[in-house]
Amino acid sequence: MANQASASSSIGTTSEAAVPTPGISPSLKFVISNLKFLVPHALTPDNFPIWSTQIAKLFKANGFAEFLDPKSTTENVDPNQDARTWKITDQNLATAMCSTISPAVLPYVIHLESTQEIWATLHTRFQSSNRSKVIQLKHELHNVSMQTMSMTQYFTEIKKIVDHIASAGSSVDPEDVMIYILNGLPPAYQSFTTTIRTMQGSLSLDSLYALLISEEIHLKSAALKFPKMPDN
Repeated sequence: MANQASASSSIGTTSEAAVPTPGISPSLKFVISNLKFLVPHALTPDNFPIWSTQIAKLFKANGFAEFLDPKSTTENVDPNQDARTWKITDQNLATAMCSTISPAVLPYVIHLESTQEIWATLHTRFQSSNRSKVIQLKHELHNVSMQTMSMTQYFTEIKKIVDHIASAGSSVDPEDVMIYILNGLPPAYQSFTTTIRTMQGSLSLDSLYALLISEEIHLKSAALKFPKMPDN
């Protein structure tokens, strides 16, 4: 009888040992512990391209790219990973990802179950709005004008628009930026713009800025030396 009880106990112990509780891998612990540090700015309606790039790179670097898009990648997939381990990993990643989403965006994904569902929903939601934002910003860049601004203020305004376009997931060719800069200059710079447009070879934005600052100083000096006579 004792032997039978011992055998039953042994079978039970063996059975329990055969189905161990899945642990959390070091790479998963790293992502969970450091996600808010590595992705410091929470997702808002305005920063999806930057946020998504940071998340994607972090997940890929730690072997979790397949949890974002299982259909498009087999990279770093462990063929021996069972469904239970996958589920635990996925839930931890989804929870960690949600911790980097602002209260304004979180209601759209809080009900979703998997990391992939959250990722896909956010992409669908923000891609169209970002496209509209880029179009609007490029329109602003096309119509920017120096008017009463100083040259430094003018360049700062243009850089701000270009940076916003980049943060929305697009870009502007430096040659196009130079064209917009020259087109927005007042008539006093007409001779300067003609010289720049007919120059041979390429010119960097930094070099153009330096030349424009020099031209601004020259024009101000000339205006003081040769003031306009009042109309009779």
